[in-house]
Amino acid sequence: MAANNRRMSGKKGAQVGSGGQRRKGLEGRGPTPPAEMRKKHKANRIANAKAKQAARRPVARRGGKGTSEMVVGRNPVVEALREGVPASTLYVQQFIDNDERVREALQLAAERGGINLMEAPRPELDRMTNGLNHQGLVLQVPPYEYAHPEDLVNAAFDEGEDPLIVALDGVTDPRNLGAVVRSVSAFGGHGVVVPERRAAGMTAGAWKTSAGTAARTPVARCTNLTRTLEAYKKAGVVVVGLAADGESEIGDLEALDGPVVIVVGSEGKGLSRLVGETCDFRVRIPMPGGAESLNAGVAAGVVLYEAARRRA
Repeated sequence: MAANNRRMSGKKGAQVGSGGQRRKGLEGRGPTPPAEMRKKHKANRIANAKAKQAARRPVARRGGKGTSEMVVGRNPVVEALREGVPASTLYVQQFIDNDERVREALQLAAERGGINLMEAPRPELDRMTNGLNHQGLVLQVPPYEYAHPEDLVNAAFDEGEDPLIVALDGVTDPRNLGAVVRSVSAFGGHGVVVPERRAAGMTAGAWKTSAGTAARTPVARCTNLTRTLEAYKKAGVVVVGLAADGESEIGDLEALDGPVVIVVGSEGKGLSRLVGETCDFRVRIPMPGGAESLNAGVAAGVVLYEAARRRA
């Protein structure tokens, strides 16, 4: 009976503990997070909106890269290294006859720095060059990093200057492109635009003709020259085309004083129809000597000099 009384009594016995949970619940939660990190706070909503807006901003576009190129032969390799043509690797044939040109190529590559020197057997060089007469020396030129056409205009406006740009229409000789790049650099221009197809690109030959100025004068590449010129016009740039049957002479064109893109066609065909129709003005270069036309490099140099003279 006594045992039953003890079981029915209201006296509490030992109980299972909380494991410290009550004590942890009394501890502080640390410093209050900034308003920008607190959900449902006005500052948090503003911060999220700014982040979404930044994510929607267009990424800066580039004109893409060209293709890598091989300069083949002892004299071409030495000349390319002398002219500062960009290079990534100089391949030298095993057991090559060590003449003066080979020694100069090795010395120039070592002085430039950043050019890998690789020794390769003759069959490997034959394979790399598709059987060309490489004479034991092959220089690899990395792909050229083209600018986007908008970059040229934006760079000029950022410097507080009126854009002075040359666009080439149907010019397929890399040496002409190099000559134009050299003239643009000499007369304070802001770059050159070339179409992506059926046009000369920045090859080793163009680099050599530019005499190193391609390192500081950007070349932009576009998929459609007509659309690019239309975009330039919307940006406030006047498009001037050179044509043998132009309505006026370059000396009478006041537009050269301001933002302008000069379009130069090929020596044989001149401007294409659509490009010619897109131009705001079509002008000619007076030639008292009776020559029918000038190559692209010379024609661009004449007009760039006139533009630079007016802006001085």
